[in-house]
Amino acid sequence: MMRALYSGVSGLRTHQTKMDVIGNNIANVNTVAYKSQTVTFQDLMYQTTQAASGANATTGTGGTNAKQIGLGVTTGAISTTITTAGATQTTNNPFDIKITGDSFFVVSDGTQRYFTKAGNFTIDSTGNLVMSTTGYNVLGWQVNDTTGEIQKATVSPLKVMATENLTSDAEATTLARYTGIVDSDSTDINSTAGEVANLDIYDSLGYKYNTTFSMHNAEGLIDSSGNTLPEGTFYMVLDDITEEESGDSVMTSSGATFGSTLTFTDSSGNTVTANNAVLVTYDPDNSGKLSAVGGTTGATTTKLSFGTGTGQLKHSTISIDLSTSQMSGNSGTTTAAMKGGDADGNGEGRKLGKMIGISIGNDGKISGSYSNNDTKLLGQIAVAEFSNAAGLSKEGENLYAETLNSGSFDGIGVDVTANSGSMATGVLEMSNVDLSSEFTEMITTQRGFQANSRIITVSDTLIEELVNLKR
Repeated sequence: MMRALYSGVSGLRTHQTKMDVIGNNIANVNTVAYKSQTVTFQDLMYQTTQAASGANATTGTGGTNAKQIGLGVTTGAISTTITTAGATQTTNNPFDIKITGDSFFVVSDGTQRYFTKAGNFTIDSTGNLVMSTTGYNVLGWQVNDTTGEIQKATVSPLKVMATENLTSDAEATTLARYTGIVDSDSTDINSTAGEVANLDIYDSLGYKYNTTFSMHNAEGLIDSSGNTLPEGTFYMVLDDITEEESGDSVMTSSGATFGSTLTFTDSSGNTVTANNAVLVTYDPDNSGKLSAVGGTTGATTTKLSFGTGTGQLKHSTISIDLSTSQMSGNSGTTTAAMKGGDADGNGEGRKLGKMIGISIGNDGKISGSYSNNDTKLLGQIAVAEFSNAAGLSKEGENLYAETLNSGSFDGIGVDVTANSGSMATGVLEMSNVDLSSEFTEMITTQRGFQANSRIITVSDTLIEELVNLKR
């Protein structure tokens, strides 16, 4: 009778443990990225009143099973359904991140690393990406200052809005293109002013300047060697450079040099002088492309250089590519124009830019966008993976810690996309608690608790009857 009484007590205690777990699950039904827990029972121990016996060939008797009386129940395991993802909640907050797959964000309180599925992050006063609830730093990889690429080393706090990231450095223009069709029958190209082409350039401090070039038809002119220039010969002139804000010319103060001074004689014997000019010729053997005369024969680039003056533009050189322009009949219309940078936008130059936005890619890379149309890689959120994620220890505050049975974190982490995972911004992972399942478990737990209480009641009645035998 006493055995039954204590078995009932163990049943009450174990069912109460299960109810505690169910209550915690339901309480966290709206907790970000909460992972529900389940309880499994196991029988406690047994009292053997008679051991099992084997068959006896001598007496011809068979074997008998052991006689064992169970002594109750205990909690076998409390498991976390960590690999089951919760539903997606849309927040439209760019710093809210849902992580898919079996990986975890890595965060730190400055002393110890923790792991979490909760991606409700924010930026603190020093520019660090942190958990909005605890202020713990989100860890990841930094950008190599030399290569501008992510350097996968020991994870460290992501200071995405550090002072140096709030601006994008100015960059001097180094490349430009004269591209399109040049038509020698164009009215403008045969005029005194020529076919005008404008190019905006930047110096190393980010100041913007407007340069004015003009293309002139040189067909029929006689050069200094007495040669009459054939059809398809032009000369390009740098006419002026002005500062955008003031409109003042800096042609002289910047020490700009473009080509040289060209002297021609027209058919009437008049002298034609072109300062800061480059002779350009049509190349029928090179798809009709134009090339600069002088230096290397057939060179497709010419240079605009600075450096002898006192202006901000000194110590700069801009290579102007002529190879994407060509002479062709176009009904007297020239479409060629100056454009900054190469075909891929390299070398275009830019002014000093202010940060206007931050975006996080599905691979965890954080990029800043700036008012000068530049984008800069600021870092990458690294993730941790464990051989047995269910073995992590729950630490509260949506945090987990590694244990002997979870596997260890190597301190570096992995790219979230390495094992088909990804990150999505503007959304959060919700709790994976299934209320219908929890209420069903609550009913069965209540009935189990109730039944075990009856064991105690009945055992008490039996003991009472035993005591009353003396009367």
